[in-house]
Amino acid sequence: METKIKYYLQIADNALILSHRLSEYCSRAPFLEEDLANTNVALDLIGLAEAVYEEVARMEGKGRIGDNIAYLRKENEYVNSILVEQPNEDFAHIMARQFYTDAFHFYFFTELCNSKDEFLQAIAHKSLKEVTYHLRRSSEWIIRLGKGTEEAKQRTQTAIDKLWKYTPAFFIESKADVQMLKNEVGVDLHTVYNQWKQKVSEVLYLAHLKIPTSDFLIKGGKEGVHSEYLGYILAEMQFLPNKYPDAVW
Repeated sequence: METKIKYYLQIADNALILSHRLSEYCSRAPFLEEDLANTNVALDLIGLAEAVYEEVARMEGKGRIGDNIAYLRKENEYVNSILVEQPNEDFAHIMARQFYTDAFHFYFFTELCNSKDEFLQAIAHKSLKEVTYHLRRSSEWIIRLGKGTEEAKQRTQTAIDKLWKYTPAFFIESKADVQMLKNEVGVDLHTVYNQWKQKVSEVLYLAHLKIPTSDFLIKGGKEGVHSEYLGYILAEMQFLPNKYPDAVW
């Protein structure tokens, strides 16, 4: 059961942390329509995270609720990718981070639709509808920025290059990934990676951007090893639950 719970948390933690990052950008997007779109993506992700955390609480059977699992864990107990922790430097960085993650989510949930776990299968089908829009939006923005002004192109290439080193964390197999695939519950990350790489290459080609070739890759996240940014995120997210542990919303 512990392995299964960790697999669930890998999904939920990615969604929670990225949702928080996107919520930080609320009201700061280039124009109103995009601000609403960005916020809606954040809401989709927090909805996914909430559903998974509630299921984890049910499986544990310890009397906890989803919020306890989301907000009352230590930093090294989070198993999200380091990519989703990265800060909002500018709009190009936000869209590059989103594009990399959306492409992963799209192919991950496509494969997860075949899971023998009824809950994960249902979550995958629901999330895939949302992620299809997410990926279309972020792909279009990467192409738009890459084919835009020289400054837009340069900023986007910089973001693509800078964030590239964090992407392997999605595809490095944890013990939970290996066991859940063996149980026909999880997905084959090698298959997901090949599909992801092809999609990323296609979009960057259309955007007239270069796919990064750097061998400097950062692979942490799933084993509880994170960047310095996660601690700051959790300090903000966990302030109220820690200060008022008995509060009921």
